[in-house]
Amino acid sequence: MDVTGAAVLVVVLLVATLAGLVLRSRSGRLRPSGDDGGAPAVAGPGWELAGTEPDGRRALLLQLSSPVCAPCRQTARVLGDLAAADPGVAHVEVDVAERVDVARALGVLRTPTTVVFDARGAEVLRVSGVPRTDELVAALPTG
Repeated sequence: MDVTGAAVLVVVLLVATLAGLVLRSRSGRLRPSGDDGGAPAVAGPGWELAGTEPDGRRALLLQLSSPVCAPCRQTARVLGDLAAADPGVAHVEVDVAERVDVARALGVLRTPTTVVFDARGAEVLRVSGVPRTDELVAALPTG
C-alpha cells in the first residue's frame, strides 16, 4: 500500500468515527417541536396518523419502527411501560415498511423515532433512538 492509499484510509476512518460519535450523542435526545414563543398550538394530524382518538388522554407517543430494528424493540418496551403506568398517555407503534405515508408526513428518516403529540394532535417533541425515560416523562404535556 502506498502513502496516498494509507492517508485516504486514515481520513475515511476518522470521518466515519466522527460521524458515529455525533449520531451516538444525538440518539435518545429530546428535540422540542416548533416552539413559537407561547402562541397557542394549532390542532395537528397526530391522532389521525396513529389511527386512534385522544379519548381524554393528554399525549400520544407515536413510535415509527422497522421490522429489523433492535433499538425499536427496546423503545417499544420503554414507551409501552410508560403508557401502561400513565392512563393519560397512549403509545402507538407504526411499522414504516407498511405505513410509508406516516413516515413521509412526519419527515422521519430514521427508526426508531418517537413523535409526541398533545391532546389536539399537535406535535410537541420528537426523539430519534431509544428515549431516556426520565427526560421524556418530564417533557410530556401536562394537561
